[in-house]
Amino acid sequence: MSSADEIPETKVLAIASHVSYGYVGNTMATFVMQSLGCEVAAIDTVHFSNHTGYRQVKGTKVSAQEIRNLYEGLVQSYLTDFDVLLSGYTPTAEAVQAVGEIALDLKRRAAKKGRPFFWVLDPVMGDLGRIYVGEDVVPAYKNVIHHADLLLPNQFEAELLSGIKIHNLTDLTTAITAIHKTYSVPHVIVTSVQLPSETGGQTTSATMSVFGSTIRSDGSPRVFQIDIPALDCNFNGTGDMFAALTVARLRQVAAADPSLHNTPSWVSPDEVPATDLPLAKVAERVLSSMHFVLQRTLEARNAELAVPPTYDEDDPTPVTEEEKQKREHLRRTKASEVRLIRNVHLLRNPQVIFRAKRIEIE
Repeated sequence: MSSADEIPETKVLAIASHVSYGYVGNTMATFVMQSLGCEVAAIDTVHFSNHTGYRQVKGTKVSAQEIRNLYEGLVQSYLTDFDVLLSGYTPTAEAVQAVGEIALDLKRRAAKKGRPFFWVLDPVMGDLGRIYVGEDVVPAYKNVIHHADLLLPNQFEAELLSGIKIHNLTDLTTAITAIHKTYSVPHVIVTSVQLPSETGGQTTSATMSVFGSTIRSDGSPRVFQIDIPALDCNFNGTGDMFAALTVARLRQVAAADPSLHNTPSWVSPDEVPATDLPLAKVAERVLSSMHFVLQRTLEARNAELAVPPTYDEDDPTPVTEEEKQKREHLRRTKASEVRLIRNVHLLRNPQVIFRAKRIEIE
């Protein structure tokens, strides 16, 4: 029996961006979850030709009212029996509020029927010290986070939400503790973390870390860390891949333990150590899957870039030095698109090569 066959029947509502070319947002997340056996309904928050890493894009953003209208269409046809809500890039504060309203309504409907419901929230706001949504989106997220079951910020987003600049491991664990306490969110995974080494004091680009935590009954965190090699490529859509894989694998783990499946937010008993948490076991598997897919992508990218570029003879644009630089950026960005389809077997049946380690809270 394959790993995908072991995942229980799962219905997911995915609210995120959509691109015509490449794999980010719902274009990434929907395929990943479907490949693992989930039934996915998608509400798109933008319709773009490609991701913004190309530095040029055509398309439109979806209004908060359009998001509400699509959900109301599901409601009127009784199409709301979702097990999980996965929400990602949401461009405006009003749209974030609309997603929060949808989450609350789905939780209410599930509770009336006596079945569990789980909201995985990826608060997409920025990265590497830069906000790429409106300033009012940050407080909008802060108003809805306490309804989420699992929060998936990157390092910069964890700083925005906790109010703590993360320079070292102590700052990181303090930020996670603050997020648990401030928003009462049961599970947190902070992705794309790069901290100075314990010996040299220098941040190394060769290694990246993921930190996760599930609260105890007293609200204290159980923090684990997983280190992974940082591949020398700027991939897009990896956060969406991580979130989608996490949804499927968490459902798999929760369904295997009836006591956990019936526990609110799937929070493990206090005696379960950090490294044995379902969140840690899931993250180990998810990161291993992603590593092999991205490694294959890097190999394909390097092979594609090894071929000298050619120019379209029918394109009347003068090939100036500036135009050459633009086309080279476009060529390199296209070559770095995640090779998802042909490597789907690595999502379904990963070899787990990364392990979590426990982090003591001082």
